[in-house]
Amino acid sequence: MGSHDTHPSHSAPPLPAPATQAGRDALDAILARPHHAVIGLDFDGTLAPIVADPEQARAHPDVVPALAALAPKVASVAVVTGRPPAVAVHHGGFDGVPGLEHLVVLGHYGVERWDARTGKVTAPPPHPGVAAVRAELPGILDAIGAGKDTWTKGIWTEEKGRALAVHTRRAEDPQAAFEVLREPLTDLAARHGLIVEPGRMVLELRPPGMDKGVALLQYVRELAAESVLYAGDDLGDLPAFAAVDELRSAGVPGLLVCSGSDEVPELRERADLVVNGPEGVVELLRALAARLNG
Repeated sequence: MGSHDTHPSHSAPPLPAPATQAGRDALDAILARPHHAVIGLDFDGTLAPIVADPEQARAHPDVVPALAALAPKVASVAVVTGRPPAVAVHHGGFDGVPGLEHLVVLGHYGVERWDARTGKVTAPPPHPGVAAVRAELPGILDAIGAGKDTWTKGIWTEEKGRALAVHTRRAEDPQAAFEVLREPLTDLAARHGLIVEPGRMVLELRPPGMDKGVALLQYVRELAAESVLYAGDDLGDLPAFAAVDELRSAGVPGLLVCSGSDEVPELRERADLVVNGPEGVVELLRALAARLNG
């Protein structure tokens, strides 16, 4: 993967080298003025390995130590996720950890925010369409599965408070189930003023107007950050990649990192740097923290 030799330090592990000039410029900017940098990170597939049951997802065991080493040296670490922030905080083990005072969780795509300094979540009232979809969804899934004895086996719905996610990863044919569900769930969402966010074998029904890109852009601008890194692994991270492109066009250097997945080639192709899943993300965070000690 190569190494990045800006400000070398004998004690620091090698930083992986971005494949693009824009990525290398952004890494240089982060290293030069880290206290003006925002490190944005998706949760599932980036900090936590993807598992069949999202309730069993936990951050890679080395994530918290790596973040605790890095967070005090940057303006902020922002975990940007579709999950409720309290769930991400619990699954990540972020609460009450010394060194994570500069960490926030922008949950529900930024609609809710958890701040490590206070340990509190701030949030507006929920969208009424979510309750309507919650009531109708079981009947729609039953109707789609009628006459297909094994078709709906393994398909399940995750309750996310401000959203609902229908997972097909455990189905007999996950991709076929995903494709069959996409249109009726899109219609259901539209009837109640919601949208469908596709992901890796999951269709999430949620309110419009916020996505990871909007959340990241607003947060970077709120902090008047001078550089940004964003790492993600899924289709839902493409808006955050687009937000980094927008920041670049406004003169804010940005580094796009793909937490490697062959399931989402669109993200790999857009990234300045591809790392080997959550383990590779941890290595990147460690290397960055070590370099900033130098």
